[in-house]
Amino acid sequence: MPQRLLFVLLLCISSTPLLSQPSQDTNTPVVWDLSDLYASEEDWQSAYTQIDESLSSLTEHKDTLTNSSTALLAAMSAIGNTYRAISRLYVYASTTNDEDQNLAESQERLAKARALYSRLSEATSWIEPTLLAADADDIRSYLAAEPDLAEYDHYIDDILRNKDHTLSAQTENVLAAAGIVLGSPNEIYELLVNADIEWPTITLSDGTEVYLDQAAYTRYRAAENRDDRKLVFDTFWSKWDQFKDSLGMMLATEVNANTMLARVRNYPDTLTSELSSENLPSAVYTTLVKEVNAGLPTLHRYFKLRARMLEIDELAYYDIYPSLVSSDKVFDLETSRALTVAALQPFGGEYLEHLERGLSENWVHAYPSKGKRSGAYMNGSAYDVHPYVLLNHNDDFNALSTYAHEWGHAVHSLLANKAQPYSKADYSTFIAEMASQINEILLEEYLLQRAASDEERLFYLGQSLESMRGSFYRQTMFAEFEAEIHAAVEADEPLTGSGLTDRYLKLLKTYHGHDEGVLRIDDMYANEWAYIPHFYYNFYVYQYATSIAGAAWFAEKIIDGEEGISEAFIDVLKAGGSDYPHNILMKAGLDMSSPEPYRAAIARMNSIMDRMESILNK
Repeated sequence: MPQRLLFVLLLCISSTPLLSQPSQDTNTPVVWDLSDLYASEEDWQSAYTQIDESLSSLTEHKDTLTNSSTALLAAMSAIGNTYRAISRLYVYASTTNDEDQNLAESQERLAKARALYSRLSEATSWIEPTLLAADADDIRSYLAAEPDLAEYDHYIDDILRNKDHTLSAQTENVLAAAGIVLGSPNEIYELLVNADIEWPTITLSDGTEVYLDQAAYTRYRAAENRDDRKLVFDTFWSKWDQFKDSLGMMLATEVNANTMLARVRNYPDTLTSELSSENLPSAVYTTLVKEVNAGLPTLHRYFKLRARMLEIDELAYYDIYPSLVSSDKVFDLETSRALTVAALQPFGGEYLEHLERGLSENWVHAYPSKGKRSGAYMNGSAYDVHPYVLLNHNDDFNALSTYAHEWGHAVHSLLANKAQPYSKADYSTFIAEMASQINEILLEEYLLQRAASDEERLFYLGQSLESMRGSFYRQTMFAEFEAEIHAAVEADEPLTGSGLTDRYLKLLKTYHGHDEGVLRIDDMYANEWAYIPHFYYNFYVYQYATSIAGAAWFAEKIIDGEEGISEAFIDVLKAGGSDYPHNILMKAGLDMSSPEPYRAAIARMNSIMDRMESILNK
C-alpha cells in the first residue's frame, strides 16, 4: 500500500535564532490550522483508537485475497482506506510535534503514531507473499475483469515485479514487526542533536553572543567577518567531534540494517535494493556520480571566482557560505508570496490556481519559535485534506527561495491528489525535488530580468551559483559517501566515527580541490558527516542532485519558450505515482540515465559564471 509519510525536507535550510525574529506584520497566513485534520486532540485519539481496533480485521482478507476479483478489491479497499486514515493521523502527530519538539505530550503522540504505523505494516505484511503465491495470470485476469481494481493495478504489478525479493509471509511479518527497531537510529539521532546536545556559546567580533546550535550555525557560517566564520566552524565542528563515536555507531547501525535487509531480500547490494524500490536503472546513480566528477573543474572554477570576489588569497572551507555580493533587500512573507506567484506564471492557469489557493489558506507555519523544528518541509500525506508547509522564514533571500521551493512541493501534491486516486497519488522523491528546484530556477531568472543594477544582478547570480553548488555538487558528494560506506559494510569492513571522518575527508578534498590548491579543507571539518540527517534516509540525497539536473533541463526549455514543455512538466506532476518515475519522465522527453540532464546542470553553472565574469570584467 502507498506509504504517504515522507517529509520532503530541504537540506541545510534552518531556522533563524530567536534573537532575530522577522516581522510578522502580514496579511498572509502564518500559522497552520490543524483542525482541518482533527478538530481536537480528543478527535485524534478517537481516530487512533478506531484504527488500532480495526487492524486485526485486515487479516480476515488473507485467506480470500486471491479467490476472485471481488475478494481482491475488498481487501485492497480495506487496506488502502486504513493507510489513508493512518497517514492523516500521522500528519497531525508530526506537525504538532514539530511546532515544539520539547513538549512531552507531542513526543508521545508521535511515538504512538509511529508504533501504530508499524503495527499496520505488520498486520498487512501477508499481502505481497499471498499475491506472489497465486498464479500471476489469475491476478492479471482479475485486474482486467474488475474496473475498480484499476486504482491498484500499478501497486499489484509492482508486487509481481518484485517476486524474487519478496519473502515468505512469516518472514515478511517479522521484518514488518522489526520496522520500529530498524528505524531507531534516525529517531535517536534526532533526539540527540535537537534536544540533548548542549551547544556552546561564542562571542563574535562585534560582541554578539551566539548560542551555536544548528540553526545558529546555519546563519553565522555566512558571517561577513572571516574570523567570525572560522570561529563558528572551529567551535561547531569541535562539538561534533566530541560525539563522533556515538554518532558513528548510530550511522553504522543504520547502514548495517540497510545491508541486512538487502541481503535478506536477495539483492546483490544495498544500492540496487534502494533503486529497485522505484524501478530506477542503476545508470541513474552511476551516471550522476561520473558526470559530476567529470564536471569538478566547473566547481573549482566557481571556487576560484569566489576567492576573487571575496578577495581571499587562500580560500578555506569556512569561506563557501558568505554571499558573493551582499544585499540588504528584505523579502518578507508578503513579498515572497508575490514574487513566487509572479515567477511561476509560465506554468499557467491550473498550476497557479492551486498555488493561489494554498497561499491564501492556513496551511503554513511560517516563523521560527522556541522548540520548533529547524529547516523547512512540505507534508502532503493527508490526501483528503491538503498539504502542510513548515518554514522558518527570516525575511532574506534564502527564505524567499525556500518559500518558492516548498510551495512547489505543495502544488505537486495538490495536482497529483486531484488527478490520481489515493493509491496512485504518492509520487516519488525522485520527481518531487524537480517540482521544487524548478521553482527556484524560475524565481532566480525572474529576479535577474528585473534587477535594477549590476550589483543586484551579481547578488542573484551568486545565489543561483551557490544553489547549484549546494544542490548538485554537494548532494552528489553526499551520495558518493553514502554509496561508499554501504559498500564498506557489504565488504565486512567496520564503520567507526573516526573511520567515517577519514572517508568523508577524502571526498571533501577531492570535490573542493584541496590538493590542487583551490580550497583548503581542515581535518576537523570532516566531522560534517555527523551533521547530515539525510544519511538516515537510505540513499535519499542523490535525488537532490538528479532533481536539480532535471529541473535545469526543464527550466532552460521553458525559459527558451519551447512549445509544450510547461504542459509536459505539469503532466509529470499530475502523474503522481501512477507509473515508475523514470517512465513518467521519459514520456516528457527526459532520460535521467543519460548524461544529458547532468551536463545541462553543469552548463547552467558555467553560464551563470559567464554572466558574472562579464559584469566583473567591465
